[in-house]
Amino acid sequence: QVQLVESGGGLVQSGGSLRLSCAASGRTFNTMGWFRQAPGKEREFVGARTWSGVSTYYADSVKDRFTISRDNAKNTVYLQMNSLRPEDTAVYYCAAGSTTTVQAVRDTRRYDYWGQGTQVTVSS
Repeated sequence: QVQLVESGGGLVQSGGSLRLSCAASGRTFNTMGWFRQAPGKEREFVGARTWSGVSTYYADSVKDRFTISRDNAKNTVYLQMNSLRPEDTAVYYCAAGSTTTVQAVRDTRRYDYWGQGTQVTVSS
């Protein structure tokens, strides 16, 4: 049975940092992605990384502030978030899927499994 378990969310001041973790069990996937959803808004792409590590993609809004890494031995992917802003406040989800193309990794429909989500709140 496939499970994605996220952790690491919380409350942080503007300019601060948080690291989210997503532990996958059951199998490995070509791509692990991170998405977020703020109240009243659609779920949006944050970033994704292929299991091989060859390709990593980021949304323009988080580029140069967020970094995705993964520990293959632990089957875990991380989202390091620096220089956080109030507009980063959202529930963050990790997702797992097979797609690897630069456009497809941004599409929520291309992911087969999702974590339960973790709240990130950035105060001004």
